[in-house]
Amino acid sequence: MDLSRFRTGVGVALIGALVSGCGIFGGGERAPVETRPASEIVDEIQENRRPNRSRTSLFDFFRNRNDAGQIGAVNKYIWNAALETLDFLPVESVDPFTGVITTGYGTPPGGGRAYRATILVNDPALDARSLNIALMTRSGPASAATVRAVEDAILTRARQLRQQDSRF
Repeated sequence: MDLSRFRTGVGVALIGALVSGCGIFGGGERAPVETRPASEIVDEIQENRRPNRSRTSLFDFFRNRNDAGQIGAVNKYIWNAALETLDFLPVESVDPFTGVITTGYGTPPGGGRAYRATILVNDPALDARSLNIALMTRSGPASAATVRAVEDAILTRARQLRQQDSRF
């Protein structure tokens, strides 16, 4: 009888550990996602695009190198969609060569909170990885859900612009 109680206790403990690892007992609100400043992202991208950077293997020598005259390439659909979607924000600076759009504080239509955005379009592909957004409120970083919603809106508009362009 004592061995069966021991087995039951170990079984319950293992099931409890397994279920707690799945996150069923966790939950609640998650902390906002910390994003890197746009200047760090741009510096990293420019460092990776340097034509004279050291090569790490013999096979890198045979790969196609980017044109030295090409500073940066951005996806025109994502670029235009970002400007259209966030048209309520005043544009402070735009650099199409590095793909950075910096805006000032503005309030969305029907909203009460002011936002500021830094958008980085760093790839010519129409892909979610080509778009990085840092969204700030006056009290700090915006929530991850808000950033994700803005990214989704920009990417949806970019797809719409591409479909309109392919019809002509």
